[in-house]
Order: sequence, then C-alpha cells, then structure tokens
Amino acid sequence: MASFAIEDFVGNGSLQGLVPKLLEEGWDDVPTLKTMNADDMNELNMTQRQKDALEIRSYLHNRALMQYADMLEESEKSLPELLKLTKVDLTTVYGMKRGHVARFTDRTTTSGGDTLPEAYNLQASRRTSLRNESLYKDISAVTSRKQTMTRSFGRTNTAYDVSLEQSMADFKIKDGHVFKGIVASMPDEPRACGCVQATPVIENVAPYSSIENISVQKLTPEYKIGTERLVKSKSPPMKASELWRDKPAVIICIRRPGCIMCRAEAHQLYAKKPIFDALGVQLFAVLHEQIEAEVKDFWPRYWGGVVLFDRSMEFYKCLGGGNLLKDKFISGFLFNPRAIANYKRAKSMGVEQNFRGEGEIKGGLYIVGRGKSGIAYQFIERNFGDWAPHAEVFEICHQLQNPQGSQLELPQSIQQRD
Repeated sequence: MASFAIEDFVGNGSLQGLVPKLLEEGWDDVPTLKTMNADDMNELNMTQRQKDALEIRSYLHNRALMQYADMLEESEKSLPELLKLTKVDLTTVYGMKRGHVARFTDRTTTSGGDTLPEAYNLQASRRTSLRNESLYKDISAVTSRKQTMTRSFGRTNTAYDVSLEQSMADFKIKDGHVFKGIVASMPDEPRACGCVQATPVIENVAPYSSIENISVQKLTPEYKIGTERLVKSKSPPMKASELWRDKPAVIICIRRPGCIMCRAEAHQLYAKKPIFDALGVQLFAVLHEQIEAEVKDFWPRYWGGVVLFDRSMEFYKCLGGGNLLKDKFISGFLFNPRAIANYKRAKSMGVEQNFRGEGEIKGGLYIVGRGKSGIAYQFIERNFGDWAPHAEVFEICHQLQNPQGSQLELPQSIQQRD
C-alpha cells in the first residue's frame, strides 16, 4: 500500500538526495509533492532522471504499487516507456504479480477521480504536470458537473452562523439524491431472509452543542519531512471547538485503525489533501481507542494528518443521536453484501490489515464550519466500510469557504423568514 511518509515515497533512488531542498521549498508532504508541475521541477533544477522518477512514483502511489518503484526507477525508463512494456516483460523483468500488472497497465483508473464544483476556480500555484496522472490532473480539469442552484445566499454573517445547518437541508448534490443534512450510504434493507434488520439511522444532523465541548487528545501532528514518525509524548486534552476555531474542519471518525476498510478510506481521503488545502479546510482523524502500536501503523502510512483520541467516544455517540452505533461481525459483515463489497474494494487497493482492537463501533464523518457555525455535513457508516462521497464533501467545503457567494436552494422555512 502507498505511504504518506516522504522517506517511503522518494525511496532509495535519485530523489533521495533532493529531500533537504524539497523541505526548504515547502514540498514537505506526499500529496503536495505529487502536484508538482514542470515549472516547479525546473525551479528546483531537477535532472531529467529525477523528473522521471517523480512521475513514476506518483503514478505508482495512486495505484498502491510502490513496492516496485526502486526497480522501475533503476531501469532509467520514463513512465510512458514503462507503460509500453508487455505484460510478460513486467512480470519477468520487474517481478510484478499478475494482478499488479493489470493495475499498472490500466491507465483509465486512478485514485484521484473526485472533482470540485464547476464554480470553484482553484487558486493554487502548484498544479499538476501534464505528464503524470496524479490527483490534480483530475480536479483541475473538472468542467462537467453542474449544480442546480437558484437562490443566492445573501445573508449577514450572523444569519449564516445561525442557519448553516438548515440552509444545507435541501441542497441538491446530484440527480436522484437530495442532501438532508445527514447521509448514510444508500437505504439499508433486512438481511438473511429478514433475520437481520436494517441498521437504524437518525434523521437529523447532530446539534453543534453536542460536539463543541468534547475532550480530545492529539496523538500525532500533521506529517511533514523530518517529523518524528513515532508517537513519544502525549499532548494535554483540549476542547474539540479549538480544532475549527479559525478554519472549517473535516473530521473522520475511524472505527478501527487496523481495519482494512478504515485504512483504505483514510488513505483515499488524505490523498485529496491539496484540494482541502486550497479550500482552507483542515483534516483530522479521530480514534475511540488508544493502542500505540496501532497508531504507529496507521500514521503516516495511511493517514498523514493529525490523529486525535476521543476517550469518551462522544463523536461516535453523536453519530448515533446519543448512542453508539454498533454491529456484530456476523450480522454486520458476513450477512451484509454491501459490507463485503466494501471489503473487496479495500482489498483491491493492496491495503494490509490486522484484527487488533474493538471493531463493532461504527464511525463516520463530520464537516464543521469555522467558529460556532455548526455542523454542515454528517455521514454515518451504516454498513462496515461505507465512505462519505468525496464529491459531496468537496461541495460542502466549497460552500463553507464562500458562503456569501454561494448559490444554494434554501429550505422553505428559511426562505419565508427572509
């Protein structure tokens, strides 16, 4: 599986000696490094071999094939040349497994297929090189998705703070789906011939008052080049409201850091870090169980951002309307086709797993506005391994970034008050 540790990403090849300069110029995390374009490379005086190496490693990282990076780089071939090799050559010369060969040669599939709304003009100096297939190639080219937004959100900041959650209530994300403030995959159904009932999901987003005073403890910093990879010292507890005091925050609640599906979800979300950076949104991962060995395995390989410990499990309780959402392995996984499909999706990404820790408490995701704006979005893991749709997450984050200029379809109750 691809890693967010710079040392793992650059490997033992030509990029290794460039690390100090990358740090000096601010290319100090893997998601940002992968957005480097030709002009950025020239400013760093990178050799052609280093440029080819970065392109190869960005391509492999998206496909979780980094185990072959050093060997492919040593061939001194460019990525286009490697992609022209036969499957037999990739197997015999570079030792690729058959399944990995298929993933390597399939140029139609990347990890960065999510898009920003058309109205958003990405204001960032670091864009994707046209030569690689990294994350920014997908987001910078987006022009297809159009939203039906008919009313201007012309409010004062005070009114915006009061009505943020309600204003999202009728926000249309895509055909056939109306965002109602809370989302949980698709509707669940009884399983095993009716012996296992559908997982209940609350109807309303959690009130802001239920999360602002949650006590959390920072277990890891955001990973950068040179950051200590092991968790040695524990920071004192802090109020959760400090997290989003100055900037909106996306908070992903991890069910179990050793879970293959949780790791895959975290990795895919953090891979989009340049998008969230451009939107001015912070990323946090929350755990409800502190097992130091598991934190070390999880960070920064699958998640390079800040990891928090919620000892009282309040974030998780709020997802269930005050109660923890739990499911058994047999009923929630073995008898659940959707959970099994989620498992297969994670397995195909080459994610490793273990079975240490509690795994029945379900997680989810919050998007919280700056200051006391409130919870703008809440996603519940109804089935083990459900992910919040990235397109929705980006859309809501964009609305939080520019509420005065947003075009939202407001619920009738709010329209009547204007």
